[in-house]
Amino acid sequence: MVSLCASTTTIYAFLVILFIHSGHSPTAAFYLPGSYPQRYRPGDTFAAKVNSLTSPSSKLPYPYYSLPFCAPQHGVRHAAESLGELLLGDRIETSPYRFSMLNNTASPLFLCRTDPLSPGTAELIKSRIDDAYQVNILLDTLPVMRYVKNPVAPDVLLRSTGFPVGVRADDGEYYVYNHIKLTVLVNKQNTTTRVETLMATADGADLISFTGGKEGCGYTVVGFEVVPCSVEYDAAAVKNKTMYDEITSKAATGCDPSVVSMRVQDNSPLVYSYEVAFIESSVEWPSRWDAYLEMGGAKVHWFSILNSMVVVSFLAAIVLVILLRTVRRDLAQYEELGGSESGAHADELAGWKLVAGDVFREPSHPVLLCVLVGDGVRILGMGVVTIVFAALGFMSPACRGALVTGMLCLYLVLGVAAGYTSVGVWKTVRQGEAAGWKSVAWRASFAFPGVGFTVFTVLNCVLWYNGSTGAVPLLLFVVILLLWFFVSVPLTLAGGLLASRGRHIEFPVRANKIARQVPAAQCSPWVFVAVAGTLPFGTLFIELFFIMSSLWLGRVYYVFGFLLVVLALLVTVCAEVSVVLTYMGLCVEDWRWWWRAFFASGSVALYTLGYAVYYLVFELHSLAGPVSAALYVGYSLLMALAVMLATGAVGLGASFCFVHYLFSTVKLD
Repeated sequence: MVSLCASTTTIYAFLVILFIHSGHSPTAAFYLPGSYPQRYRPGDTFAAKVNSLTSPSSKLPYPYYSLPFCAPQHGVRHAAESLGELLLGDRIETSPYRFSMLNNTASPLFLCRTDPLSPGTAELIKSRIDDAYQVNILLDTLPVMRYVKNPVAPDVLLRSTGFPVGVRADDGEYYVYNHIKLTVLVNKQNTTTRVETLMATADGADLISFTGGKEGCGYTVVGFEVVPCSVEYDAAAVKNKTMYDEITSKAATGCDPSVVSMRVQDNSPLVYSYEVAFIESSVEWPSRWDAYLEMGGAKVHWFSILNSMVVVSFLAAIVLVILLRTVRRDLAQYEELGGSESGAHADELAGWKLVAGDVFREPSHPVLLCVLVGDGVRILGMGVVTIVFAALGFMSPACRGALVTGMLCLYLVLGVAAGYTSVGVWKTVRQGEAAGWKSVAWRASFAFPGVGFTVFTVLNCVLWYNGSTGAVPLLLFVVILLLWFFVSVPLTLAGGLLASRGRHIEFPVRANKIARQVPAAQCSPWVFVAVAGTLPFGTLFIELFFIMSSLWLGRVYYVFGFLLVVLALLVTVCAEVSVVLTYMGLCVEDWRWWWRAFFASGSVALYTLGYAVYYLVFELHSLAGPVSAALYVGYSLLMALAVMLATGAVGLGASFCFVHYLFSTVKLD
């Protein structure tokens, strides 16, 4: 149990300090130091990129060019992607959409005329339309945004990234959105002042050479919007057109999304076009992501936090007023009685003191307990550090996949913490005997990572079979496997080695040679353990709704300030609940507290898994196909297991600190 007492206090202090310093608006994102906006001068050309086709109902992303869309003149090229982007299923590629700064298109621009659709291709397009697949275009890292009227409140506009591949009309026919009206919002910046400010820096020379254009002005892209339309063109009339030629079309110029006419038919080609309009905006470059990151329900978040704080305060009052006063009274009365002549009366005063010779007895399955605690500390540490950095703005949405990449790197590095904690607990349980620490460290390096990698491999094979971009490429799959074996495992063993040579916590009471018989209980203590998870879940479930919506409905989650507070409250409630149940068990002379302390707080995972089932049934009505359901179930089970390990480690650490303090205070004959 080495370092668990100290680490719990450290985590609390760390969370409080960092939350105070992260008191900015949850949606006000800023970028990593040293990053600068891309500026364009009038007439500069730049191009958009395309990402995978995604759907809120089907969790299988597909390559953009899996449908007969227009390709660039010089061929399709893949953009460099981070580890996080590949794990999330992003596949960013070049596109034919080309722009010239401040040059609005007078007429729609022709892109391409496809070959006549084969029956198989036409059915594929219809299938993608039925599954509500979205086209995702990126410009200067900004996803294209679409505004639609709310059918319930026409005055309110709904925002969504991307636009549908097509639509199925009331007549049962399928129509594709083959013409898009793109609006690029730009912000004009006079860079002379900025250059003067940065003259003393190394970046000043670069800025001077860049901004030497007309009037020292540059434009940054601060918004990217789309209006999709379905426009019927005469395929024969555009047969001799080349890419970027102008097309005269009244329907395309009006671009009314409610009118569709480009029908998907066998043996009929599709014609694609687009138009561009540049609009100057007052939005500054650092604030351009606000429209994407703004999440509704701020009042709900605050209500959740206030409600959780009430629960925490109430539970803390129980611990402080009832437990501590009772313990102090028992200790005082026990010291007053002293001696063997009052032993019978002492039995009535404090049942917990009677198990002093067994309370630190080695628990059943000690290796498994040590491994679970070590993995829990690693997961908790990864979550805390990731949320802190995200709340401080260091994981910018402009850097796609940064959050997932950071989590993976932290998990690998924190193998040291997993090995150190596992072996430290093992050595403490064994009263300083380090024999067998290698086995504990090895199991800690393969337990949860092995389960996670197994689930990941099975689901990845399913995605591979279905041709989804969500499948991790073979080379990356091998890289992850190598990172596990050559980074995570050695670091875990190194942490175990440090713990085996370090000091351990001495128990204040020696264990008796013969275990004391546990009195029969009227009600199984595991019933209380299962019910105890409701209190930690009460602090978590509202924020869990927003997290699940972000993961499975494609919504943006960026209120990490709220999440940081919820995490601190969750850790506090888990510690308090575990201490309460541990004390209740000791009072009825049940000294088997180790596993109950772990599961008293870890039982929140049962309610998390139950909520996942509830969310699947009542929120994901349109989840399409068994593959999407398998992905949801697999990752939900993995999430529940991670929650159980992290919260269980907190509960066991808090209970150990309480029991150690309790029995180190009393004087036993």
